[in-house]
Amino acid sequence: MADIMSVLASGYTSAALQTPSNTKYVNVDPKDYQGTWNGTYSNTKKFSITVTDVKGFRAQVKYQSEGTVKYQSVLIKDGSFRVGDTKFALGKNDTASIRTVVTDPVTGQTGLVTGTAKRA
Repeated sequence: MADIMSVLASGYTSAALQTPSNTKYVNVDPKDYQGTWNGTYSNTKKFSITVTDVKGFRAQVKYQSEGTVKYQSVLIKDGSFRVGDTKFALGKNDTASIRTVVTDPVTGQTGLVTGTAKRA
């Protein structure tokens, strides 16, 4: 048992710490984010992200993609936010860049799928 604990402890101490962002949360313009954003991933799966109730730098988000539905309160910082394994980054002209980490249920390997969303 002591060996397991020492392995875990050394893993925690040797893990690289993520450098925190130095930027502060600032209020965003709700018109930039609110609405339904639709798109298709690089693997041809369709997705939809609905952003509502934007107040300050907080918002309510619903993410849908082929059988997956997630509801989450998010914090908007530097023009982006995360919903589960998905990152939404606001672009220009009512577009957004979407990146999602997917895990293969058979092998357990993870990969990144990307897509561009357009506001409906």
